[in-house]
Amino acid sequence: MKKRYRLSIVLFSVCLVTLTASFASASDAIAVSAAISLKNAFEEIGKIYESMHHSKVIFNFGASGNLLKQIAGGAPVDVFASAAQKDMDEAERQGLVLPETRTDFAGNKVVLIVPAEAETSLKSFEGLSSAEIKRIAAGNPKTVPAGRYADDVFRYYNIWDLIKQKLILTENVRQALDYVVRGEVDAGVVYATDAAMETRAVRIIASAPESSHKPVVYPVAVVKGASDKSAAMAFIALLQSAQGKKILQKYGFQAIP
Repeated sequence: MKKRYRLSIVLFSVCLVTLTASFASASDAIAVSAAISLKNAFEEIGKIYESMHHSKVIFNFGASGNLLKQIAGGAPVDVFASAAQKDMDEAERQGLVLPETRTDFAGNKVVLIVPAEAETSLKSFEGLSSAEIKRIAAGNPKTVPAGRYADDVFRYYNIWDLIKQKLILTENVRQALDYVVRGEVDAGVVYATDAAMETRAVRIIASAPESSHKPVVYPVAVVKGASDKSAAMAFIALLQSAQGKKILQKYGFQAIP
């Protein structure tokens, strides 16, 4: 496992360095590592950034915990956006980001979903403990923020011990969504924004109350080794602009006061 991890870091770094170099000579490209739940919104915001600054944005989407490991391993990244404060706190503790550039830019909700055509009596998170539910998809709490939020919810409802053998832990929240879309599991725990992308394939059974888990807040910051701090700050400024907020809200993200 350690060898595979080291290899993945090396491959990622080589790939991203190559892409960055290919764009830098013509457009001073910036590299943005972001939680995969931000993919659709960030890709749209990225196009606006490129149009405004005549500069390429190279995105790397994945589980926040894995992105943090990549940055710690030396991957050339300019902006880091995570799906939880914990990962950004750790990035700051390790001195990987510039604390003065850190800001919260979006919020989300945790929801319980099932395949749209499934015939199920499931009506709540507590119902996951019933014999009817055999397989539940959720992110791996060790690296996936959505998995940590799900873990919080399971413990809030005192069903963790009852469902732990049913859990199918995924590498990121989109994988959990895909399992439900394909009907390979009976239920899944994802963000509301993910469920909104597949309204024909999944349906929401319940929303987790805010008191059942840590707030789902997305922080962003400039990485300490950023090749162009001003360009990275410009991307963050776009996220916080009226235009950026409108796009985030379009994809279901909540505004941060």
